[in-house]
Amino acid sequence: MIPGIEKLVGATIERLHADAGYRGHNAPPDYKFKIYTSKQKRRVTPAIKREMRRRSAVEPVIGHLKDEHRMGRNYLAHRNGDLNNAILAAAGYNFRRLLKWLRILLCLFFASLFPQLNPLPA
Repeated sequence: MIPGIEKLVGATIERLHADAGYRGHNAPPDYKFKIYTSKQKRRVTPAIKREMRRRSAVEPVIGHLKDEHRMGRNYLAHRNGDLNNAILAAAGYNFRRLLKWLRILLCLFFASLFPQLNPLPA
């Protein structure tokens, strides 16, 4: 898995951030990288703490994509199907965020247009 990730990204892995239940890897012995797990206290610099906070900010988005945007299982065939599934899920996620933003903008527009009907407490 790790050589495949390096090939996909185009860079060598120096640090790996894993869940607390991480139990090791089967990477070839010539791969030298550090592994940091959540709840780890020793040898954690401020930069690594910042990276771990970023990772924990991304995890809910991944769970949301799996639950509500059909990323839990891919029904499209082959490698192109994997790519198309990810792109379509990202488009749906962004479209949902855009609709939410437009809904808020429309409510603010109507609230400024009709202040006497404003249901918000003053």
